Amino acid sequence: MAHPKRRQSTTRRDKRRTHYKIEAPQIAVDKATGEAHLYHRAYWLDGKMYYRGKVVMEKNQSEEVE
Repeated sequence: MAHPKRRQSTTRRDKRRTHYKIEAPQIAVDKATGEAHLYHRAYWLDGKMYYRGKVVMEKNQSEEVE
């Protein structure tokens, strides 16, 4: 019967035995703008912040200068 030359660490053993996989983040497409974004997150588009298809906030001119 074959024997390993060196003892394998518990970390390496556990990595091999795991069944956890990386999942891709869920991406939603806003019906109003057609922009792809993460679920439950606001996003910027053309100087306006959108959330659930509605404008939540607009970027001021003074903020752009800074």
